[in-house]
Amino acid sequence: MREIGWLDVLTFLHAYGARVLVVFAVVLGLWGAYHYFRNERLGGGFRSTYVIMAGLTPVQGLLGVLALLAGGHAAAGLLHMVYGAFATLFVPGAYAYSRGNDARREALILAGASWIVAIAFFRGISTG
Repeated sequence: MREIGWLDVLTFLHAYGARVLVVFAVVLGLWGAYHYFRNERLGGGFRSTYVIMAGLTPVQGLLGVLALLAGGHAAAGLLHMVYGAFATLFVPGAYAYSRGNDARREALILAGASWIVAIAFFRGISTG
C-alpha cells in the first residue's frame, strides 16, 4: 500500500475544489438569471455567495501552486494556469463593476460573470 504524501493531498484538494467551483458558478448563474428574468433585485444571499466564490477562487489557485512547489508536474501547461488567473481576476472585477448599477443590470452582470467563470473553471479542469 502506498503512503499518502502532501503532494497527494494538495492535488486532491485542487481537483476537488475545481469541481466545487464549477457547481458554485453554475448555481450562481442560474440564481442570477432567475432574478434577472423576473426583474427582481439581487439579495444579500446572492451577493454573499458570490463573494464566497470570489474568495475560494484564489484559494483554489494557491492549492495548485503549492502542489506544483511540492513536486507536482505542470502537465496541463500554461493554459491551465491562465484560466485560473483569469478567474481569480475576473470574479471580483465583475463584482466591483456591477456595484452602483440598477438592480436588473447588476443581476445581468453577476449572472453573466458566473456563467463565464463556470466555463473558465471547466476549461481549466479539461486542460489539466
